[in-house]
Order: sequence, then C-alpha cells, then structure tokens
Amino acid sequence: MKHINIDGIGQVFLVKSIRAKKINISVNSYKIIKVSIPKNISFKYAKELVLTKINWIKKSLKKLSEKEIVDSIKINEIKTAKTYLKKRITLIAYQHNFVFNKVVIKNQKSRWGSCSFKNNINLNIKLYNLPNELIDYVIFHELVHTRIKNHSKEFWDTMLIYLPEAKVLDKKLKGYLIK
Repeated sequence: MKHINIDGIGQVFLVKSIRAKKINISVNSYKIIKVSIPKNISFKYAKELVLTKINWIKKSLKKLSEKEIVDSIKINEIKTAKTYLKKRITLIAYQHNFVFNKVVIKNQKSRWGSCSFKNNINLNIKLYNLPNELIDYVIFHELVHTRIKNHSKEFWDTMLIYLPEAKVLDKKLKGYLIK
C-alpha cells in the first residue's frame, strides 16, 4: 500500500490487490479515496490514471457532502426503534395482505432492508432516523419482495400500486448514507 497527496483532493490510497482485474477508484462514505490496482500494474501508472480522474473524484466527494449521513441509533433508543419498526411492518403487511415469515431488526452498514427467499425480512435499525415516508417506502419495498424476488418491471409496477410516489422516494432514500 502507498498513499499520495493530490492538491484539491487530499490523500489517495493506492492498494495492490490480487483480486483486481483492472484499476478501480472508489470513494467511501468517510470520503476515503482508494485505488485498487492489479498486481502487474505499477504505482506510477496508477497515479497517472488517478490524475486523469480528478474531476470524477471531486464530483464524487461533492455528492457525498450533499448526502445526509444516518449514524448509529443511541443505545436508549434501540428498544423504541425495534418496537416501532416491528409494529409498522406488521401493520402495513396486515393492511395490504402481505405475508412474511419473520422480521429481524439489525444494525447494518450497507442496507436499509432485505427479504430472503423464505420471506424473512431484515430491517436496518437506522431506518428509525429517517423520515416516516422513507421508513414506509423501505417496508413496502421489502414486502413487495415477498411476492417478487427481483427488481424487474413487474416489481416496480407493483410498488407503484402501493406507493405511487415510489420512484421519488427511491431517489430521496439515495440522499441518505448509512454510517
């Protein structure tokens, strides 16, 4: 591993990787810039490539600055958050004739929710920090997955039946980062 400093951007980490097939530049939610490099490519070449991608890196950093970061739930809110999310999904499922196996509330780093093949639903406890309309959007999203296991046109058409503003809410949700 090696790091370089680039004016206007800051520190960039160059990391050799046996899994990398090509040079990959990523910016994570902590605004850390990492460049994964295949073993057979030199740091010098990777640095030259990074210098050609400065505008993309700046744009990515700006996007992150515009997003609201949803941080951890305070310990005294955990029970309240879990109770609220379980009651909310149960109510929505009942009102709209969805059937799920079980719901688990987890502290996840990268997903707001998921639905397994067996219709077990996981919800991120950090949902509790979001506006109610986005909590309901994620709940509906996972409940629709109990019927349609992919993100096909059929899935989105079904989402729009339950939430006509689903596409708008999906974009709003992308404005939040999980930390």
